[in-house]
Amino acid sequence: MREPDRIIRMKTVLARTGLSRSTIYRKIAEGTFPSQLKISSQGSGWHESDINRWIADPTGWRPDRGQ
Repeated sequence: MREPDRIIRMKTVLARTGLSRSTIYRKIAEGTFPSQLKISSQGSGWHESDINRWIADPTGWRPDRGQ
């Protein structure tokens, strides 16, 4: 059975990517970084698989069209 995709928060994304918070938000706006998911009224995060795909190919990453 496949393990479910974890939701990771900003602190983890910062550590995994080496990017700054402002760079992440700029890249989201440009469409070159995965968008956040709303997980509560004041919280958001990312699917770990999306971040892993971005880390594997940061310059070639494009959002999945099926979402």
